[in-house]
Amino acid sequence: MKNKFWTGLLVGMLGTLLVGTVAFSTYFIKSGAIYNQQSEEIQTDEKLTESVEVKKKIDTIQGLIDQYYIDKVKEDTLADGLYQGLMYSLGDPYAAYYTKEDFASLIEATNGVYCGIGATVSQDAKTGIITIVKPFVGAPAYKAGILPGDVIYKVDGNEVTGVDLTEVVSKMKGKEGTDVVITIVREGELDPMDFTVKRKQVEVPTIESEMLSGKIGYISVSEFDEITSAQFINAVDTLEKQGEKGLIIDLRNNGGGLYDTAVAMLERMLPKGLLVYQEDKNGNKQEDYAKKEDEFNKPLVILVNENTASASEIFAGAIQDYEKGTIVGTKTFGKGIVQSVIPLYDDSAVKLTVAKYFTPKGRNIHGIGIEPDVSVELDEKLRQKPLIKKEEDNQLQKAIQVIKQMDK
Repeated sequence: MKNKFWTGLLVGMLGTLLVGTVAFSTYFIKSGAIYNQQSEEIQTDEKLTESVEVKKKIDTIQGLIDQYYIDKVKEDTLADGLYQGLMYSLGDPYAAYYTKEDFASLIEATNGVYCGIGATVSQDAKTGIITIVKPFVGAPAYKAGILPGDVIYKVDGNEVTGVDLTEVVSKMKGKEGTDVVITIVREGELDPMDFTVKRKQVEVPTIESEMLSGKIGYISVSEFDEITSAQFINAVDTLEKQGEKGLIIDLRNNGGGLYDTAVAMLERMLPKGLLVYQEDKNGNKQEDYAKKEDEFNKPLVILVNENTASASEIFAGAIQDYEKGTIVGTKTFGKGIVQSVIPLYDDSAVKLTVAKYFTPKGRNIHGIGIEPDVSVELDEKLRQKPLIKKEEDNQLQKAIQVIKQMDK
């Protein structure tokens, strides 16, 4: 395991320590529990034979474990391992099996309130390395001294490289007031560093807004949760009433979230028409349209970077296709697929990649990303700062400059 971590770390650190975000545009299938589903098609003899062989081999391995394995093993632990292995066999880094506890944590996270360390994290799909993207100011991770770009090596002494991100996040959560030890690897430091973080209830600040000088509105969106669309629309309306001359929407380090939330937010910004569409394995399309008259008609800039992913790219891609605003920053992560979280009969769940999504002009940006209209890298000296002042944020200052030019 240790060799696995250091090998992955070396690969992930080539060029930059801050690795890509494994987040997801997803939706929950809420039509009820799924169990004992059988195909209406009659299985061929070959399929029946394969099923018998699989069951025979599982029973054989189970028997060997019972007979020879030195430690006691819980039946539910073995079963969970089988389910996880089934999802792993797909070779899809976004597919996962969630235990009842994991699924409850996932739902809690998308509601925007949880008890944990207070930081957004990302996982590189190739190396499995998990990185701190942003500790929330004033939250436990921030107070403990954890910085953006820190690589999470262990949680409570257990190595987490290559472990499903949702599972790792679940381990960092817990009862309020309890401690969790986060072992991190930091650029410039020779040895791993331990941080004892006291868990606390955290309300994820998915939307922050303010009026900058020159009557330029600014909205930062950190995640696309259930609470985000209403907060976003309220922020846009408030800044409009305050007489903004232009608007900057900051999607940097936003790894995505709920597909439906991105659609609802776009409906506030774009004219009536196609916003995004999905296409499944059979070529079936699901198209989402703006149906309201809430089109935004002032100078608009969308700030993005290499950690802008998934639902964030749905939002930025639609704005770019409609030429409604200018994209400023660096090329986005490039995740153009949609996951569905499907509840099972026992309150566990599976996450499957079910479709590709396309921008209004038919672009699928998976593995490609969105190229900014105005390219600008964040100053190197700012990359590990947990809190960057707006006056020193060179990407934001470029966005302000673009807004002013558009307003002339």
